[in-house]
Amino acid sequence: MGWFDRLERNAYDFGVRSSERIPSSKVAIIAIDDESIANIGRWPWPRDIHAQMHRILKRGGAKIIGQTSFFIEPQIDPGMRYIQDILQFYGNSQLQKINIKANPKLNTDIETLGEKLLTAELDLNTDQKLADSLAEAGNVVLAMHMGIGSARGRPDSKLPKYVTRNKLSRVKNNPAINPNNNAPLTASNVFYPIELLGSQADSIGALAAYPDTDGSIRSEPLVVDYYDEIYPSLALQLALRSLNLSAKDVTINLGNNVELGRLQIKTSPNLLMNTFFYSDTSGVNAFSVDSFYDVLQGKIPASKYKGKIVLIGSTAVGVGDTMVTPINANMAPVLTLAHSVSSILNEDFFIEPEWNLPAIAGIMLFISLYIIFLLPRLKAGVAASITVLLFIALFVTHYILMTDYGLWLQLVGPSILLVVGHLLLTTKRFLSTEKGKLALDAESAESNRMLGLSLQGQGQLDAAFDKFRRLPKSAEALELLYNLALDFERKRQFNKAGSVYQVMKDINPKFRDIKQRINRASAMEETVILGGSSSSNSSLLLGGNGVEKPMLGRYEVDKELGKGAMGSVYLGKDPKISRIVAIKTMALSQEFEEDELQDVKARFFREAETAGRLSHPSIVTIYDAGEEHDLAYIAMEFLKGSDMAQYGKADKLLPITRVLDIIRRCAEALDYAHKANVVHRDIKPANIMYELKTDTLKITDFGIARITDSSKTKTGMVLGTPSYMSPEQLAGKKVDGKSDLFSLGVMMFQFMTGRLPFQGDSMASLMYKIANTPHPKPESIRAELPRCVSVVINRALTKDPAKRYQSGAQMAADLRKCLQIITQKKPS
Repeated sequence: MGWFDRLERNAYDFGVRSSERIPSSKVAIIAIDDESIANIGRWPWPRDIHAQMHRILKRGGAKIIGQTSFFIEPQIDPGMRYIQDILQFYGNSQLQKINIKANPKLNTDIETLGEKLLTAELDLNTDQKLADSLAEAGNVVLAMHMGIGSARGRPDSKLPKYVTRNKLSRVKNNPAINPNNNAPLTASNVFYPIELLGSQADSIGALAAYPDTDGSIRSEPLVVDYYDEIYPSLALQLALRSLNLSAKDVTINLGNNVELGRLQIKTSPNLLMNTFFYSDTSGVNAFSVDSFYDVLQGKIPASKYKGKIVLIGSTAVGVGDTMVTPINANMAPVLTLAHSVSSILNEDFFIEPEWNLPAIAGIMLFISLYIIFLLPRLKAGVAASITVLLFIALFVTHYILMTDYGLWLQLVGPSILLVVGHLLLTTKRFLSTEKGKLALDAESAESNRMLGLSLQGQGQLDAAFDKFRRLPKSAEALELLYNLALDFERKRQFNKAGSVYQVMKDINPKFRDIKQRINRASAMEETVILGGSSSSNSSLLLGGNGVEKPMLGRYEVDKELGKGAMGSVYLGKDPKISRIVAIKTMALSQEFEEDELQDVKARFFREAETAGRLSHPSIVTIYDAGEEHDLAYIAMEFLKGSDMAQYGKADKLLPITRVLDIIRRCAEALDYAHKANVVHRDIKPANIMYELKTDTLKITDFGIARITDSSKTKTGMVLGTPSYMSPEQLAGKKVDGKSDLFSLGVMMFQFMTGRLPFQGDSMASLMYKIANTPHPKPESIRAELPRCVSVVINRALTKDPAKRYQSGAQMAADLRKCLQIITQKKPS
């Protein structure tokens, strides 16, 4: 059996199982089941037991009785042979010749002995008892086995008259409906009941199983041809008798159908009926099935079978063969017979319509045209959708025709054509584009390589890793990944370096020293993180363990220069142009909560950009800003010297003229920044870098400045160092350049006197004095200070911003005049 036929049969079985019909209530089954075997005895039983059942059913008013057991040989009881031998001896012996008058009593005993022997013979003759029951019932149909096969030659002997009286004689062969001259299935052998029983039976029907190529029973041969004599099947014979018809009422139209009076049964060309198999309901058999033993014992009244077709047959395990059907893989022959009889009486059989072949041919043509002309022009998604819809349409059509109309249209062939055609066309498309795809993959690999190298050069290592891992597994890819992992190590991103090494290990676990690299990356990942360690400080761990120099962005980090409140300052180098830079880092993630971190980062980069726009001799130059792991950083001009915090102490005060010149330069630098709408907000000695030898000054740390655009400036938070803050800054008001000039005045006061103008025991006290208490007169602390110094300081430290210097240029001009006054007063 081919796979195509198997699929067609499976589709048919699905349709049968999905169909629902009500079985004929006229059919009942008395089963020779396991219970009956256990109580009556092993099979085969004495035939007088069957005789008892026939008499019970006759009394109950059964319409017709169908016996599926074969009675093809006489059943002789072992004891009966002895009785027959004794009877023969008795008949031939001298006992019959004894003088009766001489001994009358002896004669009586001899006659009694003969009667008893005859009685014993009758009691042991079960065939005779069964024959008597058949004659009494008058409605029992017996089965004869007919083996389907090609009949050759002539039969060994003619069938007896009690068999041939069942043959069907009304046979028609109309060339218009049977152009191929199809005939019924032929039988090569037949086993019929013994004459004693067959001659007493109502009729005899053929049991001729005809399984499909997969061994399943789906159809019933209604008639069988035995050497040009056509005999009805047992199912057809039972249906005939239940309709009060005889063989004379059957018309066989070869190649088309069988007529039972007015009932027409549509068949296959070989007169096979496609049986409807009724599904069980909730585990209950479709037909009434009772135990032979229960009926025999009277547990089930015989009246139950009044007017019914009663089928007697075996369902016990090991008694007879079972059959595979669409609804049951282990069905007893008597149950199969019940489905066939009910199909005939209810006209529930499946029909292959006469237009079956033209319809299939039309569907095949339509699908072929679709595959050849339409499918190649459709996009893959649309083509798949249409193919699926067509397949569903075929399936639904098959389902509806079988379940609603009992029509079997063989649509598996068109369905296979549709699916296979679609797959072949799709495969052709795939193969035709595969060569181009390979070339495209090679081009894509080169693009990924070049793009990855470009991203790596720009410091975008994660994006470079994404490109490199898409490359084909090769030695070149390993080299690229290895160099990328080294870059991750330089950035102290050991977890990412480990991920790269793992990808390389999957390609070639023996490549270079990746085993040691993986172990070291795993160990370093536990202890070192870019921008900090397992402790809370934010320093960058440098050197050690043979690890490459760390990097922040594109900058190599050399050493730490110092620490601030929110980060550290490192000496670094831009390897592309060999520029030495100072790198200020801020561990923002450690200083701010998660919900405000993004805003803080945005402000940091915005302020760095603002400071980067400033270009002035007294303002440190900003080169770059970025973020690396959890660190934000600013790369700026590296300055020699130190901040001016030390020059605010009383024992390290600079000369007055030097201080005036320093403050002047700061005022001029602030004036430049203010004109660019930048407010420093944190002017203090620590943010003024100064080299005494070269008298070089730079204002640094514009990192917390903000653009003072009037349309965007809002009241801000208190940022900066409280001792140098202006009153308005402490009050949280929006500030402008005059606030920086106040802070510059505080710093000038400190550089001139060696102490701060405002001091307090607490932060609240200090802030109160800055906002409300006048500063001490500078000359009261340092008597030799020129009056012009005090004038500048007093105006810079005015509480009211409107009375303060309005610009850095004004303050620088007064400082320049003060310098001139002091210089002129010096003796020549």
